[in-house]
Amino acid sequence: MPKVLISDKLSPAAVQIFKDRGIETDVKVGLSPDELKAIIGEYDGLAIRSATKVTAEVLAAGTRLKVVGRAGIGVDNVDVPAATARGVVVMNTPFGNSITTAEHAIALMFALARDIPAANASTHAGKWEKSRFMGIELTGKTLGIIGCGNIGAIVAERALGLRMRVIAFDPFLGQERARDIGVEKVELDELFARSDFITLHTPMTESTRNIIDAKAMAKMKKGVRIINCARGGLVVEEDLEAAIKEGKVAGAALDVFAVEPAKQNSLFGMEQVVATPHLGASTREAQENVALQVAEQMADYLLTGAVTNALNMPSVSAEEAPKLRPYMKLAGQLGSFAGQLTEHALKAVTIEFAGQVAELNTRPLTAIVLEGLLKPLLESVNMVNAPVVAKERDIKVTEVKSERSSDYHTLIRLTVVTEERSRGVAGTLFGGDKPRIVEIKDIAIEAELGSHMLYVTNRDKPGFIGRLGSVLGDAGLNIATFHLGRNEAGGDAIALVQVDQPIAEEVLAKVRELPHVVQAKALSF
Repeated sequence: MPKVLISDKLSPAAVQIFKDRGIETDVKVGLSPDELKAIIGEYDGLAIRSATKVTAEVLAAGTRLKVVGRAGIGVDNVDVPAATARGVVVMNTPFGNSITTAEHAIALMFALARDIPAANASTHAGKWEKSRFMGIELTGKTLGIIGCGNIGAIVAERALGLRMRVIAFDPFLGQERARDIGVEKVELDELFARSDFITLHTPMTESTRNIIDAKAMAKMKKGVRIINCARGGLVVEEDLEAAIKEGKVAGAALDVFAVEPAKQNSLFGMEQVVATPHLGASTREAQENVALQVAEQMADYLLTGAVTNALNMPSVSAEEAPKLRPYMKLAGQLGSFAGQLTEHALKAVTIEFAGQVAELNTRPLTAIVLEGLLKPLLESVNMVNAPVVAKERDIKVTEVKSERSSDYHTLIRLTVVTEERSRGVAGTLFGGDKPRIVEIKDIAIEAELGSHMLYVTNRDKPGFIGRLGSVLGDAGLNIATFHLGRNEAGGDAIALVQVDQPIAEEVLAKVRELPHVVQAKALSF
């Protein structure tokens, strides 16, 4: 039975989801880093919010850990590269608090436009300074959205309802999608130049870090107002303070800060700045939604292998998982077959999907092929970190969905290029779910792979099969299946023999001594 630790406060309903699905669950909130490291080795899953720091040291201590689930969007508190290297899936819940965060951005925009926080404080103080707080209307103003994904699109929809003009910068926003949501796609400098309000809804990456700095603000309209409900490091706070003091920026509304919790900040106390303590996702509805979502996602992965909203591996929906399962076994066997036969440095890998499998989500199949291929060389590799490991070793990986005709309704072909040679192996499913090898080095062969296999390449000459059978029989190895293939009479031939026992090295030596043998290797699956 899988076991999950919940180390931050989650809804009791989320805890119940784990328990209802047969997952043992412990709730231990407020653990110190040392306390977390001391117990994390007992768990298969770790469910968190933003308080728990999942460091490389925590991950190293999590010897059983398979998945970290973040109830929310940001994973700044998770060392994702370290998790990937250890084969731990990192999930988040990007849509559970989308409406809540978008609404908070709109609320902050209103607060900036009408000086609501300062007017509120003044009125509570009994001053009644009606003429002091002269705001501006949102109607007819231009809102620039940096990052027009799920949250940005909701902000755009709300802003259009307020009769604002909406422009957006997002490298991944297509023109058709922009038209569908009613925004004008522009380059970043144009957004800076045209916007009356700028709101950020982009993740923190190396390309977005400090995206709003002194140079960016110099390109903006005088009197622009900036809203940030995304990540603190997107805005250089010192530059923003200077721009407000100079009058270039009329005001800013910040829900996130470079250092959190933000107990001290040079922007605090400035009347032109509206500040909230990271409330973007803080509604009852959002807190419940993300907690339930992360529990469902983690349970699906631990129980069925379905992967949803993972940041470091391809997603596999609960509906896809049953369809992909037999292909996953086939992909693993193809990768392992090629990996066990590879004796030189890998240079390139091509995975071709043809027929029915080409219509499925093939990204996880590629990851599993790479896992099988690399595992004979690196025991710690798995489908999570295999693509990263391949990239680190400069192995070019190509995935192809082919329409070329085949004798099989579904086919996966793996081609491996090393420093010395190129080798190909292909497989299909018989009966819908039974993996079979159907081609090795362009030689047709039909073979089911078992636990103990003998792989032999030889010249096709009379008497070879009998001599090979005698060597195996003399060694007391019982033959379960015997599969043969050749390219032409008297040409290159292949034998794949399944036996009931492991094949000792001395037996392999005798096989290699047989006339016409080119290669003989013991394989295990």
